[in-house]
Amino acid sequence: MNHASELEIHTAAGIVSGAMADDAIRVFKGIPYAQPPVGPLRWRPPAPVRPWPGIRPATAFAPDCPQTLEVGSRAPRQSEDCLYLNIWSPREASKAPVMVWIHGGSYVSGSGSEERLDGTALARQGVVVVTINYRVGLFGFLAHPKLTLESSHASSGNYGLLDQILALQWVKENIAAFGGDPERVTAFGVSAGSASISLLLASPMGERLFERAILESPGAARPLVSLQEAEAAGIVLGHDIDALRALTGAEVLARTSLLAPKVRGLTTPRVLRPIRDGWIIPEDERPVFKSGRLRPMPIIVGTNADEGTEATAPWPIDTVEQYLALVHANFPRASATHALELYPAKENSQVRQRVAQLFGDTQFDYGARLLAQSMAALEPRTWRYVFTRRRAHRDDGPHHGQEVHYVFGNLAARYPGEQAVFDDVDIAHSQAMMKAWAAFAADGDPNAAGLPRWDPYRAEQDNYLEFGDTIRPAVGWRREPLDFLDRFFEDAGLEIPRSKQAANR
Repeated sequence: MNHASELEIHTAAGIVSGAMADDAIRVFKGIPYAQPPVGPLRWRPPAPVRPWPGIRPATAFAPDCPQTLEVGSRAPRQSEDCLYLNIWSPREASKAPVMVWIHGGSYVSGSGSEERLDGTALARQGVVVVTINYRVGLFGFLAHPKLTLESSHASSGNYGLLDQILALQWVKENIAAFGGDPERVTAFGVSAGSASISLLLASPMGERLFERAILESPGAARPLVSLQEAEAAGIVLGHDIDALRALTGAEVLARTSLLAPKVRGLTTPRVLRPIRDGWIIPEDERPVFKSGRLRPMPIIVGTNADEGTEATAPWPIDTVEQYLALVHANFPRASATHALELYPAKENSQVRQRVAQLFGDTQFDYGARLLAQSMAALEPRTWRYVFTRRRAHRDDGPHHGQEVHYVFGNLAARYPGEQAVFDDVDIAHSQAMMKAWAAFAADGDPNAAGLPRWDPYRAEQDNYLEFGDTIRPAVGWRREPLDFLDRFFEDAGLEIPRSKQAANR
């Protein structure tokens, strides 16, 4: 194969021309997988990309989807025309395992071109790496009665999930041309990205999109807002959908605060994220998981030691009185008493830590363990980890998402709030995680030569692999509070109490 033919790839819609990331890895940036969701296509399911003539350059990242947060992206700008993906492929790849990354960002931010997501180092492990953009915020998750009326599925919202589904379908159809195996696709992601994967494991729409999954800090098994509730929130923007479609992207983005809560509840559903729309998501994940109706496949699922501190830092909860109000707003009396025994705060100085622990357990630790428990009952190739490694210069964390630099081998990548400081232990852990993730993508087992033994998850043992100062097996991560939360959600059923502080509208 000559150099030009290596970089000119025929997709179903046309030819793309990439570049060499280094002497071994090809990179193709900004490949469209859908039509631009603009004008009359705003707030509609994504439409398949139209064919193009000639050779399309794929050497520059496409725009990010509109958002307000800084995420360390290398995109040139933001635009509603943002449904693109990027591919890193070994030069000699043939039927290589494929890893499709779905970015996080609480469904209101994020990008497939974040600096820490550069796929070059991970692709050197013999895998084809794909990162995608999808619509976020009001552009990706607005539900509205008029939009529901337009839909042949009597549904609205969840457009960002539909983007992810179409991107995964594009990968199935086209990735062989890039050296990937369409029968060995691993969906992996962090935060909202892995929460989306969790939803697809429980959704009929997730069928045949991927064969394995790696879920890093998934917000799994959270109660979801219903379509009717989300419509009632969305109508705050106005009743005339044509008028809303006529707004500029900047004008739509500026209305985000009308639906986004100042403080998120601990056990309460919210909008501007996936909802129970009756089509893509017929029901909450928890009953699906508990009844064993999720799609069986090999998975890795894990969390970080400190999932809550950074997320709750802006919350105006600093005194014992404010903390008690938060707990009682989220838990009924008997459960609140037990919660305060497990998460005690007798002094104001203890409040911030307890709020962070509550947030981390309710939003991430509980769902990750439940997913591991439920999948292990169906598929023995279920693996759980906890990431506890703090970089040497830090005295807190590791916070939510800080393992991502390690997974992609980009420890020096710029990212808001994270300094590029690392040592030999960090380098060794990054190499181990990349090797394990790639081994899992190859055959559903993260064990590989030279790595510490990683035993499959067993619910009765509650075992996991800890990525800390050393890599070692351990058991019972936050078992007592997670057992309490399981009983609480069981008793609450689908009627989850709402938080006054976290009103969605």
